[in-house]
Amino acid sequence: MSDPVLLEIDAGLAHLTLNRPDASNAIDQSMAESLEDAASTLLDTDGLRAVLLTGAGTRFCAGGDVRSFADAGDALDRALEQILRPLHTAVTHLGRLDAPVVAAVQGSAAGAGLALLAGADVVVAASSAKLVMAYTGIGLVPDGGSTFYLPRIVGVQRALDLALTNRVLTADEACAWGLVSRVVADDALADEAESLARSVASGPTGALGAAKRLMRSSLARDLEAQLSHEAELMIIAGESDDGREGVEAFSEKRPPTFLGS
Repeated sequence: MSDPVLLEIDAGLAHLTLNRPDASNAIDQSMAESLEDAASTLLDTDGLRAVLLTGAGTRFCAGGDVRSFADAGDALDRALEQILRPLHTAVTHLGRLDAPVVAAVQGSAAGAGLALLAGADVVVAASSAKLVMAYTGIGLVPDGGSTFYLPRIVGVQRALDLALTNRVLTADEACAWGLVSRVVADDALADEAESLARSVASGPTGALGAAKRLMRSSLARDLEAQLSHEAELMIIAGESDDGREGVEAFSEKRPPTFLGS
């Protein structure tokens, strides 16, 4: 059997692929544990510049593997726990990366699949893609960090709309709501996502990571505290090789060459 999650890292760009295409990349215990292992590897990889998160086959991710839930019978709670522990560790690790996470969604993203997209930094969607939470439709509750990310992205009211009604968003609607960064033709998705990931991989990784942390943490601080945090990270960026290279390249009117340091 193929590994449920594939990870390839080349020249600082990681390709992280959900790899259960025959099951619409639904997340069972094996996939959750494999995703945790891959995310841990990424967190420990020196020189990581960007991550491209994709799903093999025609769908990005159908969410949790409901068939395996049904097979668990009266032990459903235990089965869910065995998936959630590694899944949530993986989400935590991915959220801690300095390297930007670019996600590409085709077909559909449901449940935890939608949560993975919400935790990504940039999301490219095929025009025919559909997004739905789906949890409450089977009597369960949102997971995978969706209740953390979605209210911050779309607002509490829209997040509740998604969670309580399980409405399906088209790619264009998801883009209008801020869940998707850009929408492209179906046949252009792979090339667009790859190009974008390579572009951010050539950027100043430390500064990109600092920008991510500033944005993600801003709702937990007041203005004065956020300004202080901005100043702290700006000074660190100014001490870095990439910071000096960016300023020099601008003054010399040439493209910068960032090394991620």
